[in-house]
Amino acid sequence: MRIVVIGATSGIAEQCCRLWAVEGADFVLMARDTAKAEKIAADLEVRGARSATLARAEFADPSAIKAFADATVAAGPVDIVLIAHGWMPLEQHKLDLATAEQVLQVNAVSPVLFAEAFAGPFVQAGRGTIAIIGSVAGDVTRRTNYLYGASKALLTRYAQGLDHRLVGTGVKVVLIKPGPTDTAMTTHMKQAGQRLATAEDVARATVDAIRRGTPVVYAPRLWQLIMLIVRHLPRPILNRLPI
Repeated sequence: MRIVVIGATSGIAEQCCRLWAVEGADFVLMARDTAKAEKIAADLEVRGARSATLARAEFADPSAIKAFADATVAAGPVDIVLIAHGWMPLEQHKLDLATAEQVLQVNAVSPVLFAEAFAGPFVQAGRGTIAIIGSVAGDVTRRTNYLYGASKALLTRYAQGLDHRLVGTGVKVVLIKPGPTDTAMTTHMKQAGQRLATAEDVARATVDAIRRGTPVVYAPRLWQLIMLIVRHLPRPILNRLPI
């Protein structure tokens, strides 16, 4: 099993890789933090991975992304692409335009470009799974993280359309929607005493969804019910909530 992980230093992605490592998977790891990615690669090999190699590409450069995807597929069949990178700055109502653009680029545009780059080769091969880590924040955008939520909402609609496009091709699309999870991105939530899911639990749900080819999975599953309720709240009530 050969797995490409975009955003390999993500807490959830790292835990997914640990689960796959014990199955003897081969990894191609891409991350902006090369030093941390090197440590993760070494750890995966200790845990049983057959190989864990690092790759580089500009996360915002379409031509570099396409070149990376083409070269990776040319080097051997790819079974899974896990797209996991993301960024959530604090106090989003105070961001300047350049930072707002970066939020949308990192969380929405870049993941879409990576998925598109692998979709074509996967269709030609008639197999493969494109897994994208989104967020429950994409179900309802709120004042505290509306830019991040909007970017994840784009991923939700994109994954839905990509899944529809790939019907009958043998290629699967899996969208994972974690609730607040204990990772580096949510340190401020943990410090505020908010209850968070563990990255290990979310990773198990993610790996299971990929194995089953489940189109959309909430992790933990309780968030599917929570967001169903929130999505159907009348606007006046939603606007009064401190969320």
